[in-house]
Order: sequence, then C-alpha cells, then structure tokens
Amino acid sequence: MILVSVQSYAQSSGQEMELLMSTPAVTYAQAARFILEASSPETAFNHEEAFLYVKEKGWLPKSAAADDAARLDVVSKIILNAFGIKGGIMYSLTKSPHFAYRELVYMNIIQGRVIASMPVSGEHLLFIIGRLLTEAENREQRAGSR
Repeated sequence: MILVSVQSYAQSSGQEMELLMSTPAVTYAQAARFILEASSPETAFNHEEAFLYVKEKGWLPKSAAADDAARLDVVSKIILNAFGIKGGIMYSLTKSPHFAYRELVYMNIIQGRVIASMPVSGEHLLFIIGRLLTEAENREQRAGSR
C-alpha cells in the first residue's frame, strides 16, 4: 500500500516537473510552491497554499495575483526569504526585489543575460533552485572538511 502511494507520488511529481519544464512563464503560485518545497522538503503546500503563505509573509507585491507571470526579481525575493539568505546591505535595508535579484546574481546563482523584470520560465526556475541547492551542499561539505 505504501509502495503504491510512493509510486503514484513519484509519477505525479514527474508529470508536474515535465509540465513545469515546458512552461514559458511560471505563475507566482507555481514559483512559490516549488521554492518552498525546495527550501523545506518536509512541508507540503499546494500551489494556492504556497501563494497565500508567501503573500502573507510579504514576499510578494501587494498587487500580485496567484496566476500572474512571476518576475525574476520577485522570485529572487521569495528565494532569499524561503532559504533564509540574509542578503547584502542594500537588500537588508530595502527588502526590495531588485536587490534580492542583485544578491543572487552576485552569488552566481542567477547567471547569463537576464533582466530583473523578465518572466521566469519553468526551466529557469528549476535551474536557479538547482544552483542554489548545489551551492548550499558545497558550502556544507567545505564546512565539514575543516
């Protein structure tokens, strides 16, 4: 019985991942769910719950709707907050999505020719989350080898 549940979860997660990979512009609800799941795998949110959570935390603009196309700078702010990254002096002072974006560029998590206001594709969102998780793992390994 448990094996069937795990298999069906893996299958639905795989289908969800495939859908996300082919999405040219993720919504704030989709971005919130995947970022929260990556930052805290033990929590389980659906898209709507994740959106409401980040909205209540003040990580989104007041005017943001769940089905709006997610901007890279706002996604950056969700990432910094969800992963507990303090950010630099300008982000600490302003809590601005622009400086959250700049912080992730500085950390080399966001790479390439991108614009802060651009919509985030599913593939790009997964790439950013993957880079962040890899960097965190590398940091842990370096700390453990000291």
